[in-house]
Amino acid sequence: MTQKTQRSTVGQLPTPETESSPVAVVLTRLAWTLWLGSIAALTAFLFRGRPWELPGVTVDGLTVIMWLTVTFFSAIVHSYSRRYLAGSKTAEAFFGRVFAFTLVVMVLVAADHFLLFGAAWLGMGLVMAGLIGTLSAWPQAQAAATLARRYFLASTAALSAALLALWIGTGATTVSGVTAAAESTPLVVAAAGALVLAAMIQSALLPFQSWLLSSMTAPTPASALMHAGFVNAGGVLLVRFGGVVTIEPAVMLAVVALGAVSALGGKLLKTVQTDVKGELGCSTVGQMGFMLMQAGLGFFGAAITHLILHGFYKAYQFLSAGGVVSQQSPTKSNTARLTGPAEAALIILTAIAGGALFAGLTGKGTKLDGGLLLVLIVVLTVLHAAREVTTRPALPASVRYVGVPLVALPAIALYAGVYRAIEGLLPVAAPPIELTIIHGIVAVAFLGAYLAIESGRYKRSERLYVFLLNATQPPTDTQLTTTEEYNEY
Repeated sequence: MTQKTQRSTVGQLPTPETESSPVAVVLTRLAWTLWLGSIAALTAFLFRGRPWELPGVTVDGLTVIMWLTVTFFSAIVHSYSRRYLAGSKTAEAFFGRVFAFTLVVMVLVAADHFLLFGAAWLGMGLVMAGLIGTLSAWPQAQAAATLARRYFLASTAALSAALLALWIGTGATTVSGVTAAAESTPLVVAAAGALVLAAMIQSALLPFQSWLLSSMTAPTPASALMHAGFVNAGGVLLVRFGGVVTIEPAVMLAVVALGAVSALGGKLLKTVQTDVKGELGCSTVGQMGFMLMQAGLGFFGAAITHLILHGFYKAYQFLSAGGVVSQQSPTKSNTARLTGPAEAALIILTAIAGGALFAGLTGKGTKLDGGLLLVLIVVLTVLHAAREVTTRPALPASVRYVGVPLVALPAIALYAGVYRAIEGLLPVAAPPIELTIIHGIVAVAFLGAYLAIESGRYKRSERLYVFLLNATQPPTDTQLTTTEEYNEY
């Protein structure tokens, strides 16, 4: 019997013979021009010290921050796509949609009038559904686009109901007007609940993750823009209507609980994924849960900081996804190591030091209020990052024992600085949330579930595995199951 000794290799994709279309070139340059204009707008706002108020539009700190972020992501995606889609029949339509998406988001974050805000929210969803279904020859891509469009229309319906309730309840037709006039009445509280629902659908929080996990047929640059910019709209919505969402403590508590469920659920869903883009999608579900928790605690600056940093991370992860796919079988050399007592102590001490440093630099968590839970999130984040590094088999002991705190603590200091800068620019500032027994129960349950996941105890349950596997399965008509369905070479 003979054995196959030749190793299979994956060849390079053929180089397209055609150059980028003139549309791609022009729109890429315009995208970078918008980014430079956003830098100028931020600089002017810092010197001016107050927002520009125009009919139906308000350019404030949140506006210029999001302009700068979204235009940068868009410009990167434009530049990346010139090579990625060179020679594709759908290139010009793709670039047109990406640029249109950029403009719609810029309008959304500046919109003050209800009609303009609602129209931009709807337009943003429809354009993103078009990007998901860019490849018209793939029935699966069209099915995914149809599914996403239904979710986005549902999100728009929830937002429209909220805006209508706010108009009836306060008489205001602008975001700034309703913030000043909102009172804790049943109609306004119902509007706050509808706003939270719209944010959850748009940000693909549980149980609305299906549209996101079905969108993997989209071109990779579209996925990058989706995860880096589109899903963040839920956080922007809650911050923009912060005066409404914070009016009832029960709503804020519900936001914390819903965010905690999605944060843990996304982490669990990720463990049963077998492909890179699927893992990134589930990770986004979890990260948006953390973002919602921060908003529910009243730390809007932390929520915006989280979604911006998450956007940078996810854009990089998607655009470099092809380079991390390993074409080899797992071996002992690339299998994660078990954590020893010394390493466990290092991880715990680094996490506690990171939380203490964040509290000292920001002043959060130094009193008996919601800041304690924010510091807890920081501690868990450092704990996870430190554990990921120390269990890598290729790292020498000196890097694990010395490098981890030397990298983690400056990173926390940088995060605290960015957080304070963004917090100072936001137009809405919520008072510290008073902790209740329910907050304590949520925190204990969250911490216990998090540690159970990190320790791997959940793997003992076959029912849980099957449940998670089913929860991550998108509708069958949106899945590409054979190479022949998507291999165009």
